[in-house]
Amino acid sequence: MIQDFGWSSVEFLARASLWTIGLSIIAFLIGGAIGLTLALLRVLGPRPVKLAIAGYIQIVQATPLLIVVFIVFFGLSFAGLYFPPLLAAGISVSVYASAYLADIWRGCIEAVPRPQWEAADALAFSLPQQLRYVVLPQAFRIALGPTVGFMVQIVKNTSVTALIGFVELTRAGQLLNNMTFQPFIVFITVAAFYFAICYPLSYLSEKLKGKRRVQRAH
Repeated sequence: MIQDFGWSSVEFLARASLWTIGLSIIAFLIGGAIGLTLALLRVLGPRPVKLAIAGYIQIVQATPLLIVVFIVFFGLSFAGLYFPPLLAAGISVSVYASAYLADIWRGCIEAVPRPQWEAADALAFSLPQQLRYVVLPQAFRIALGPTVGFMVQIVKNTSVTALIGFVELTRAGQLLNNMTFQPFIVFITVAAFYFAICYPLSYLSEKLKGKRRVQRAH
């Protein structure tokens, strides 16, 4: 039965947008934890570890997220590992995020001037103390803009999980279109929700990058 696009449809998309936001947060937290570990090991680890991490990052970045989603959801089921759509989506987007955040944060850690490391070493700080009190606080400030900007990519890329049945914003739009047969208004509304989520992040990212450029100029 065909139904009209109305307020209930907007509410349905609003609830789906919360799943999009939730999946993005899960991916950022898990991917961020993995990414920070990989970034530190890539900067401070032995050469074989650095090469292995660099290989992981290159493989993930060179593989479309959709393929990662299919491998986790369909491919691993042949090995006896079946994940429901939410879990498969979380794992896939977290893997994607970990590779990019590891690369972003590795660059930010290496951007901390070498004299800062040497000064901390001269004060007899242990390596964990150097990282905690000197290096990571500075790297954090450098990383704020790029990290917030990458969050926009995470939000938009959650849309590929619609293809495994996870009902986020894009999948909700597909389901709603099947019920209303009004694709233009449905997907314009979907786009409006994405804009409402992503634009503040993009704006904040540019503001943080601009602030960082001003600080460097002074």
